[in-house]
Amino acid sequence: MEFVDVLTQRRSVRTYKPQPVEESKLQRIFQVVNMAPSAGNLQAYKVFVVRDQAKRNALAKAAHDQGFIAQAPVCLVFCADPERSAAKYGKRGKELYSIQDATIAGAFAVLAAVDLGLATVWVGDFDEGKVQQVLGVKSVRPVAMFSLGYAAEQPEPSPRRALEEIFQGDFPQTD
Repeated sequence: MEFVDVLTQRRSVRTYKPQPVEESKLQRIFQVVNMAPSAGNLQAYKVFVVRDQAKRNALAKAAHDQGFIAQAPVCLVFCADPERSAAKYGKRGKELYSIQDATIAGAFAVLAAVDLGLATVWVGDFDEGKVQQVLGVKSVRPVAMFSLGYAAEQPEPSPRRALEEIFQGDFPQTD
């Protein structure tokens, strides 16, 4: 698939087929995530792959009962590893770079999933402490969760802001 096609076909999907995600597709997503840029190339994040139904149920509950997390066959939880980044960059690494690293890696995962014919939705509305408890971790900070699977719906594209509202400064003029 052409890159622009990947971008234009990405949708936030909240209804999934029960069909499992092939191991080869998961491995490809993992490889793409591993290519994501990061501050100082530290890759200051961890990604939890959750396929267990009971844990996906618990993650859905931690995400204020967003049931599609439990419905999708896989949930990826991207967590910042603040101490890994702080070792090189101090407070800024701990508070910012590790979060940026995790979100960039998450964006790569979303785009890789679309390229492979899979669907996702970015979930940021959750109780961090409860997610940490489900995952059994304390030293990493959950930043985003993604339900992952085959779409059982085809949402329309979301409206976008005008480019002039977003880009400031020397904005290029159209011909």
